[in-house]
Amino acid sequence: MKFQPDQPLGGNMISAHDLHHVWVNGVEQAHSVLVPWQGQPENWDVTRFEDLNEAHFERILKLKPELVIFGSGSKLRFVRPALYRGLIQARIGMETMDIGAACRTYNVLASEGRAVLAALLIEA
Repeated sequence: MKFQPDQPLGGNMISAHDLHHVWVNGVEQAHSVLVPWQGQPENWDVTRFEDLNEAHFERILKLKPELVIFGSGSKLRFVRPALYRGLIQARIGMETMDIGAACRTYNVLASEGRAVLAALLIEA
């Protein structure tokens, strides 16, 4: 039995995930993706954790979330704070989780109407 809708009013929901895909509003994403609480999901041009840089997090800043849930892939890995300094300076919170926890947490926060963004790393 499902406890939450596939898509809240005007927002995005992550309907499924595995290590190489996520489904946003039922649409498969086979690449890293930014999932804002509202609006279209966007391709995120990163394929390896080691390749993350400041520009990846500056792109997140432009979407103006109040909170970022970073899904670091199959295991929990923390990004150096220098890479997301812009988020810190803008007082935007960032939490890091493996991709499964990130998807579940994003859905809870989005269903509450929070301005949350999931930054999900899908490694090739």
